[in-house]
Amino acid sequence: MAGSPQDAAADSATRALERLVTELDACIAELQRARARSENLLEKRRAGRPWLEIVTGEARPLVVESISTVLGSLATAGHAWRLEQASALQGEDVSINRIAALFGVTRQRISALLRERDAGRSPGAPPA
Repeated sequence: MAGSPQDAAADSATRALERLVTELDACIAELQRARARSENLLEKRRAGRPWLEIVTGEARPLVVESISTVLGSLATAGHAWRLEQASALQGEDVSINRIAALFGVTRQRISALLRERDAGRSPGAPPA
């Protein structure tokens, strides 16, 4: 039925997945840039340049900074997706044990995820 908690949870999960896809695209582009820059660094090293010269001559963000940014972005977007997906599955009356098995984590981890999502809502507010 439209407008049910299950529909709202599915909508939140869909939005989280859409954000994840957008973030994945941005991360792929950033990693492609980092890879090209890494190839350039390798060329310099193979030409015999010392590491200090290579690193101090590298434009910011450094390759290592780009990678750290990508990892953080993916962790954030992935966590939001996992949280909303667990909530959507629970909204479809999937047991916590089954969700845990699907995600490859413990039942306690799924319970914590669901509590985290519920804590993010105002008291009495409908699911996002």
